[in-house]
Amino acid sequence: MRVSIFPLPGAILFPGLQLPLHIFEPRYKALIKDALARDRLIGMIQPQRAEEGAPLYRVGCIGKIGEFEALDDGRFNLVLEGQARFRMVKELDAATPFRQIEAELLAEEAEPALAAVERAGFEREARRFADAQGYAVDWDAVARLDDESLIDGVSQIAPFDAAAKQALLEADGLSARCELLVQLMQFFGRHDSDDGRVTLQ
Repeated sequence: MRVSIFPLPGAILFPGLQLPLHIFEPRYKALIKDALARDRLIGMIQPQRAEEGAPLYRVGCIGKIGEFEALDDGRFNLVLEGQARFRMVKELDAATPFRQIEAELLAEEAEPALAAVERAGFEREARRFADAQGYAVDWDAVARLDDESLIDGVSQIAPFDAAAKQALLEADGLSARCELLVQLMQFFGRHDSDDGRVTLQ
């Protein structure tokens, strides 16, 4: 399928989840107008470097524009609803100001779920990570989430670097993503002594 893309470093989207976006660059305002006139679909994918025309990672997620607000100056506030992960086949020569790719959709697990021991291990590591970073978490609300919403939701918002977030998006299956997420929380769960950032050091 042909996909118009929004390459945004550090931002990933999972099927079934939402991503709020503020669109202000002219080319991406054009992207949103084009999507609204057609099927409301755009592809979220990370560039490998934060620079113009940088190569793209291979896996992203199709998002459907849900709620949106068109501002007077042409900007948009919108919520993108994750539909399906895709793998980029190739980038296309596009006459549009925004980039386009040829992509194939990735198959997903029918009913993704974790074993009880995996869920317990994740929640235990998540508590350690949250305590170390000083995050306030409603653990009762966490306990009520289904496995997929929990693991994919944390993967999407976790304060990891672009490569780590990409690895989470590319992980095949919920168990593999959960295991990787636990490893990343252990690796990133230290503060830089100078500015308090989460680091691998």
